[in-house]
Amino acid sequence: MNEVQQTPTAERSDAAAAVFVFAGGGTGGHIYPGIAIAEALRRARPGVRCVFVCSNRPLDAKILTEERQEFTVSPAMPLAVRPRGLLKFLSSWGPSVRQTRQLLRTLGPGARVVAMGGFVAAPSVQAARAMRRRVTLVNLDAIPGKANRWIARHAERVFSTSTIRAERPERFGAWRVVPPIVREKARWVADPTVEVASGGASRSSARAALGLDPERPVLMVTGGSQGARSLNAFVAAFFEAAPHASLARQWQVLHQTGKGEAEAVRAAYERAGVRALVLEFVSPMSPWWGAADLCVARAGAGNVAEAWANAVPTLFLPYPYHRDEHQRFNALTLVEAGACRMVKDLIDPVANLTSAGAELERFMAPESLASARAAFRNLGPADGAEQIARALLDG
Repeated sequence: MNEVQQTPTAERSDAAAAVFVFAGGGTGGHIYPGIAIAEALRRARPGVRCVFVCSNRPLDAKILTEERQEFTVSPAMPLAVRPRGLLKFLSSWGPSVRQTRQLLRTLGPGARVVAMGGFVAAPSVQAARAMRRRVTLVNLDAIPGKANRWIARHAERVFSTSTIRAERPERFGAWRVVPPIVREKARWVADPTVEVASGGASRSSARAALGLDPERPVLMVTGGSQGARSLNAFVAAFFEAAPHASLARQWQVLHQTGKGEAEAVRAAYERAGVRALVLEFVSPMSPWWGAADLCVARAGAGNVAEAWANAVPTLFLPYPYHRDEHQRFNALTLVEAGACRMVKDLIDPVANLTSAGAELERFMAPESLASARAAFRNLGPADGAEQIARALLDG
């Protein structure tokens, strides 16, 4: 078993009665919501101990180390249909279960598992099940994956940040729907609708803090913690295209590209004459959300939640290769409310310019942005982390 990695300032008390094991990883989308709930638990009850079980992907350890969280790396591998991938999954299952069992024994009989979904969570739940430990599932997508459906059968309760839009939704009637889970560090203001109503004074200060012109509107682009190559290519091509040259003089850009993409994207903006801050990875994102007038993003649960929490109109291009299209369903609540829009990612930059490009240009119009911002006022606060933390502490 990997030893639990501890940070010097991690708030903990060995005598604390409440201990939670957050199981999930592989992407920031599984980790950051867990951190949000852990932070809400500690705010509500100082001394609560939270330990994360994450994947062996380097990003997981990077995030948890930077966020000063206790964690252990699981050998779990995702389920795959190809023989080699299936063999890796099967061979990792037993060691992953045994590792979590040892962790639970070390943490004591009161330790509970909070499954954040995905391939890391499943063996941790199996370990808890074998030891008769309590399990809570936090489902982040509108279409639950196979792992979450299996976990739900063994969880004493299930929270979902999306209304379930799967076939036979009545099967998920016992799942409690909560608002999006967003960390305080991912919120630019406590109540973003106040900023909307006041004309965006704090948005100007956020732009200035990032070295941008405080008076010019900002487009933010993010494919999530891992980036999205087709989004990078589309937005760069959008500003380079002749019909949109005037927009290059009016707008400035904040662009999170993902690993290995920043240099090419930065060069494209320079050719187009666009003022842009381009980085591979950004944490925390709150200053960027605070500066943004409009966002182009994938529709992972994290992006949807942060757009909601920060009241930033967003053009979503869901990841096109998920068979269940769960990203498309993730964004529907915001789209149906009129706060955001959604188009299909056609992958090819030229094809995207025709469809997504036209929608983006329409969305950039001041009247479109004003209408979208106003729609956020009817959605309520994104306080899912606080609601789940209260429920966990209440028993």
